[in-house]
Amino acid sequence: MINESRLRDLFETLVRIDSVSGREGAISYEIRRILEAMGAEIFIDDSGRHTGSDTGNIIAKFRGNREAPPLFLNAHMDTVEPGEGVKPEFDNGVFKSDGRTILGADDKSAIAIIIEAMRVILENNLPHGPVEVVLTTCEETGLLGAKHLDYSLLDARYGYTLDTFDTESIITKAPAANHFQFTVNGKSAHAGAEPEKGINAILVAAKAIAGLSMGRIDAETTCNIGFIECAGATNIVPERVHVKGEARSHNASTLERVSREVVASFERAVKEFPDRDVDENLPNVTVELENQFPNTFIPEDHPIVVIARQAAENQGRTLTTKKTGGGSDANIFFSKNITTGVIGTGMRDVHTVRENISLADMVKTVSFVVEIIRLHAGQKEENPA
Repeated sequence: MINESRLRDLFETLVRIDSVSGREGAISYEIRRILEAMGAEIFIDDSGRHTGSDTGNIIAKFRGNREAPPLFLNAHMDTVEPGEGVKPEFDNGVFKSDGRTILGADDKSAIAIIIEAMRVILENNLPHGPVEVVLTTCEETGLLGAKHLDYSLLDARYGYTLDTFDTESIITKAPAANHFQFTVNGKSAHAGAEPEKGINAILVAAKAIAGLSMGRIDAETTCNIGFIECAGATNIVPERVHVKGEARSHNASTLERVSREVVASFERAVKEFPDRDVDENLPNVTVELENQFPNTFIPEDHPIVVIARQAAENQGRTLTTKKTGGGSDANIFFSKNITTGVIGTGMRDVHTVRENISLADMVKTVSFVVEIIRLHAGQKEENPA
């Protein structure tokens, strides 16, 4: 039933369309054209005015031929850089780019899989309840599309995000993340003639960072400083430096503790700086701390786990539940009471110019999604918590 050549052609078409975060308009137009021809009812929300994208999220609704609660399928339209001018190559059953750019399998493989799965369902009149396909913008820049999605357009209370590599598992546990940003203010001076009149903001920030525990904190928690920026010349004592980082944990109290420790380290470095008498108000630090996304936890007996496991078993496979350290749109949907498991498409080495995916993995995932939709059609008309 799966048309492999059609799936291949669709994936190659999608990855050739530039859609770096914030510039998803062209691919949105192509996807809408395809979905409308399949009979979906299409909505575009106004999230673009919040995310900065040139389009909104796509919500595509397919009517069911069985009485069942609506099922939610999600992927994201945007890619990371370098993502312009992608030229896909197909060799020995594997897609890759020409080595200058990413491929865009993250997450266009998911979009192609969802479309082919719905084509198989519709062309063969297979049992299916209502299906709501949600394709977001700006996932790669802080899950912004999902954060600003118009949830009044959705009826589904559970479903699946296709946005990981492992085709043999479903992610049921993902961490919460806090994002922090510090601006350390010192005082400029000539670094050669009168450095004693300055306060080196880089030195203050370095002392703060040196006091941190980073990397893996425990089995459930990580912490990272990922951005340091300071403009200036080597003969000027730097007066300002910006530092950004994050902490993630499956444990809410641990996440709060680690985040507090990071903030305290910067505040302590400012307070204890030895040359503070240069200016009683300097150095100082401004702190921005926000929750980037909440954690997810799905019980083993939830319908989306049970259905996915049965679908895999029907295909002679064993599906395992999995905990991840990453975040996805699923974290945001979870906070909106839409229970969302994350399943894989086979994409590998994402966010690099070595990104690749096999057509066989994509075909396997199409078959898996089709079986999930077919099994879901037998669910009673009620929304589980």
